[in-house]
This record gives sequence, structure tokens and C-alpha cells, in this order.
Amino acid sequence: GMSERRACTVVGADRTSMRYRSCRADDGDLRSRLRELAQQRRRFGYRRLHILLRRDGITINRKKTQRLYREEGLTVRRRKGRRRATGSRAPASVLALPNQRWSLDFVHDQLVTGRRFRVLNIVDDVTRECLRAV
Repeated sequence: GMSERRACTVVGADRTSMRYRSCRADDGDLRSRLRELAQQRRRFGYRRLHILLRRDGITINRKKTQRLYREEGLTVRRRKGRRRATGSRAPASVLALPNQRWSLDFVHDQLVTGRRFRVLNIVDDVTRECLRAV
């Protein structure tokens, strides 16, 4: 019920922005072609689709391709994680005889003086006996 000038003053908007009419051309066929290419090649992002559009003879700015790609909701499908093997693992074979398998491990510590040292331990897996500490 009030003039445009007064309404814009109350809202704090510029009158030219209220009168603006977009002169952008209709991109319906371009959008459909972009959707078509994205459907054919699901792993392609907007950059690769832009190259395919160029090969088709459609000269378009890369930023416009990106805008249309985003507006159409065409995102690269996320890959699912690697499938893990299901089921239980077979237990490790139990060795009943000593000296058939050894384990090596480094142990490190620090003295009160600040000096550090490392020790290599060689352990028999069956008897759990430390054969050597070097």
C-alpha cells in the first residue's frame, strides 16, 4: 500500500536492484546435455564434463559449467569403502616345539641423566623365554 521509493527506503534496499530483470538466456538444452553427460560418466566432475561439452561444439565458460553443474545437483558419486572379508580368521598354527619361531622387538628407555638407550630382545614364541638382549 505504499510507493516503491518509500518501501525501498524502509527496507534499506536499492531501487535499481528491485527493478532488475535478468537478461540471461535460457539454458534448458545445455542443462539437459550436461545431465546426459553426467549420467553417462558418473565419475566425471564439472571440469571433465566441460571438456566434453567443448568437444561437442558448445563454447561455454568453465565457471558457467560449474554453476549449472551445482544447480542441477550433479555431484560425483562417493565411492564406497573397500569390502572387508567377512568370517573369522583361521587361528595361527600353534607351535609345540621350542626354537621353531622367534620374535624380535626393540625396547627403549631413558636414564635419569637424560641418556637414552635401546635394547633388542629376541624371544622364543613357545617358551616365552628371552634368548638374548642386545
